[in-house]
Amino acid sequence: MIDPRLRILQMVAEHGTVTAAAQTLHYTPSAVSYQLRQLSAAVGAELVVQQGRGIRLTHAARVLLRHAERLHEQWELARAELAALGTQPTGQITLCGFSTAASRLLPAAAAALRDAHPLIGVRIIEAEPDRCFDLLLSEEADLALLVVTADSPPMTDGRFDQRPLLDDPLDLVVPRDHPLTRRSRVTLADAAREPWILGNPGTTYHRLVLASCMSAGFTPHIAHYADEWATGTALVAHGFGVMLVPRLAQLHEEGPVARIPLSGEPAPARHIMSVTRLGAREHPALVHAVEAITATADRLLPTP
Repeated sequence: MIDPRLRILQMVAEHGTVTAAAQTLHYTPSAVSYQLRQLSAAVGAELVVQQGRGIRLTHAARVLLRHAERLHEQWELARAELAALGTQPTGQITLCGFSTAASRLLPAAAAALRDAHPLIGVRIIEAEPDRCFDLLLSEEADLALLVVTADSPPMTDGRFDQRPLLDDPLDLVVPRDHPLTRRSRVTLADAAREPWILGNPGTTYHRLVLASCMSAGFTPHIAHYADEWATGTALVAHGFGVMLVPRLAQLHEEGPVARIPLSGEPAPARHIMSVTRLGAREHPALVHAVEAITATADRLLPTP
């Protein structure tokens, strides 16, 4: 219903280059460039200009993007209202989220959707937060669960409806015979002098642990990198360091290690948001999905 070339312009604005936008949209760069030229001709204004090896959006493009946000919001509102008229919703709903969400929260939501709306097909995509925003923008996903990072769009971003969902506490994982296991109260700062196991640089987990440690007043000495919980747990079990693990994350071999809930103000946690495109939040299927996710989170992380 809305000119799909507007989404292409949005993705170019988001990523800054035709090549990056094309990769996200699964197009070729030449196809994206062609669509931009066609859109420029349709609106009678130049939208992008070459600048060195990249491009620059013109003032006309910025005006068009502002209106595109409103158009897409109204379209999402219309779809949500039509879906709520009383007939059984149909179509496809795609949920996406980071690894823990994809394994611990989204399957229950998908099952609840399948039971409540049998005519809707449900799909789950595991993806890092940055890609989740791209999936929403390109309409490859309808609801995303993601961890808030410094790179997350601001809450005022007019393309998304971002709402806090839950705080997932971070536990300290140490060898079972570690001296900290004998304390009645442990803060993150108590582990400041330990060797640390972090995710690889650039990952959400790496940024999360660094930010948590710095908030506790120290920069961790990184001894090893591990993106998988099983790898990190094995390193901890053999005395190579300590690590932080979200409460929602399951450790399959916890015998040689201990999980220590951390005290302190504020106690470290990762903040999980539910995100939709602006205007889509009230679609009955998405309302049901968020309710199911919240119920699952309440069961897995009961309030003390």
